Amino acid sequence: MRVTLLGTGSAMPLPDRVQTGLLLERDDRALLVDCGAGILHRLSNTEVGYEGVSTVLLTHHHLDHVSDLLALLKARWLAGETHLEVIGPAGTKALLDDLLAVHDYLQDRVDLSIREVSAASDFEAAGFEIAAHETVHSMDCLAYRFAGEGDEGTFTFGADGEASGAIARFADGSDTLLHDCSFPDEIDVDNHPTPTQLGEALAGTDIDRLLLTHLYPHTEGKHDEMVESIERAGFDGEVAVAEDGMRFDV
Repeated sequence: MRVTLLGTGSAMPLPDRVQTGLLLERDDRALLVDCGAGILHRLSNTEVGYEGVSTVLLTHHHLDHVSDLLALLKARWLAGETHLEVIGPAGTKALLDDLLAVHDYLQDRVDLSIREVSAASDFEAAGFEIAAHETVHSMDCLAYRFAGEGDEGTFTFGADGEASGAIARFADGSDTLLHDCSFPDEIDVDNHPTPTQLGEALAGTDIDRLLLTHLYPHTEGKHDEMVESIERAGFDGEVAVAEDGMRFDV
């Protein structure tokens, strides 16, 4: 599978980091995971485009993960696309119902299907086999593990949430883990991990590469020391800071 990181920023985006979104591709299948502000524009710069994304998988309903969702629906409608599937945790149907009640002119413009999934469930979306796990966050939030096919490896997206042993076990064995690392060590924060907390949680796991995402402006100029903190805390895989537009095969 090919992964494109469309947005690696946070609720406080930076000029070179829009909010959260990533695109998974395999053969002619495409899956968009999260759809924060700026993701629709980033999609327009890919070969898949917003026309090629008919399934969106949401980790949770915070604004920086869903704010381009109706913009995507409208763009697909205007492009002549007739279907959109949205999958996410409990409350996803209520979220879409409420958004469409506000923007009622978008009602019934496309065939919209909504599916809710739960933690510890396995399901399929856009041809990808996916496992879900609950994170420690300020609202219901799911991390997702994407199984490889054939010689492919496994990719895990940790979504938003604190570093935890449960997520470390969920991601263990992944070729790549994309994980929230919103703030440097000196920031006292709940619901997101600092580098040392993340490194301690992942110590001893068999994860080949860790990519840090959901970066707040507080991390600017501190990326090298964040990577070093994770390594000192005991994680011995490759560590790198994610960037908008980064593409890799798993």
